[in-house]
Amino acid sequence: MSDEEDYGFEYSEDEEEAEDVEIENKYYEAKRSIESDPDLTLKEMDAVIEMEQEQGQWGFKALKQIVKILFRKGQYDEMLKRYKDMLTYVKSAVTRNYSEKKINSILEYVSQSQELSHLEKFYEMTLEVLKEARNERLWFNTKLKLGKLWFDMKVFGRGNAKLEKVLKELHKSCQKEDGSDDLKKGTQLLEIYALEIQMHTETKNTKKLKELYEKALQVKSAIPHPRIMGVIRECGGKMHMTEGKEQDALTDFYEAFKNYDEAGNPRRIQCLKYLVLANMLSDSPINPFDNPEAKPYTDNPEIVAMTSLNEAYRNKEVNELERILAENQESMTKDAFIVAHIQQLLTQARSGGLLRFVQSYSRVSIPIVAKKLSIPEAEIETLLVKLILDGKINGYIDQIQRTLELQEEDDSEASIKALENWTSSLLSFEKTVSRKMG
Repeated sequence: MSDEEDYGFEYSEDEEEAEDVEIENKYYEAKRSIESDPDLTLKEMDAVIEMEQEQGQWGFKALKQIVKILFRKGQYDEMLKRYKDMLTYVKSAVTRNYSEKKINSILEYVSQSQELSHLEKFYEMTLEVLKEARNERLWFNTKLKLGKLWFDMKVFGRGNAKLEKVLKELHKSCQKEDGSDDLKKGTQLLEIYALEIQMHTETKNTKKLKELYEKALQVKSAIPHPRIMGVIRECGGKMHMTEGKEQDALTDFYEAFKNYDEAGNPRRIQCLKYLVLANMLSDSPINPFDNPEAKPYTDNPEIVAMTSLNEAYRNKEVNELERILAENQESMTKDAFIVAHIQQLLTQARSGGLLRFVQSYSRVSIPIVAKKLSIPEAEIETLLVKLILDGKINGYIDQIQRTLELQEEDDSEASIKALENWTSSLLSFEKTVSRKMG
């Protein structure tokens, strides 16, 4: 090769570098006006695209800015058109890792949109391109976002099972050849389980929720986003409460609250309410607001009612507890889960108050107890029967005299008398039920 040819090659290379620098400068110059004059930026970014003789990183970056500006301006149809142009760069103009990072950031950016139909097109357009590019990781993330969108749009269940279809495809991408879950893809599996849990919570499919919760706890090789663990643990807490396992529910609600709090997710407030409720129902001696994570929320306006309720319950102030429930009935009844367990809490509080009241007597009139505690006679009788059957009261109900007879005995007689009391109380309970039904 001659010297002239060498010099010609070097000159051409230098020329390309100079051209790249010129395009780069034009891009950053255009970006300066993005806040003050977005229309000018759109025009200048188009000029950047035209300057590239073939598709390259600066055209890709320029289109990314154009898409973001059009999104902010609410020009969704034009945004979709320019996004489609941007996706043509993915195949060869930019590296796989770079395109994945930038497309992910765009997807996050537009996911805040309330224009759900445009958002749906946005995700579907991305998936079509990624299918050809075989970018599995970005395909999974985009498919998951589409699933979340369809969950928000309530397109699941009979007659419109779009979300179920997405979940099926996501599951398939995380399975081994034999059809079992690939636990090496733990983080992705937990993302799928969390979305599926949210769907089955809406459809009230308790059996499926239990199955998913147990599957999720088996996944060890994962570093999930705290929001995902919040969803899974909240599901576990609700499941345990339904089964009457308040102590297990307490543990799960605490973990759910911590994870939501770490993620900055507003769901943390509701989970803190559940945590306080489970704490009371489990008769835990630990005040939930002593935890450093929960302490800052003590005076939160949405939590104040539960804080007061917890304080009244701990101080065994039944009348105060009933007053708080009555005053906050509207806010309490907004959550079906809390409503389902408030009566249990009230019964438990009344039972505790009744037990303390009768312990200082050897005989006490049921009508007088009902009047003193402001609880209907029939409920007093039901509560007494349960306390006797649970072995918390050593006595029996005299139906003729309408009194509770309490006895003190030595250990040798206790077991025999307990059986007699149990039989007597059971008969009393049957009479009470018959009287109510009659």
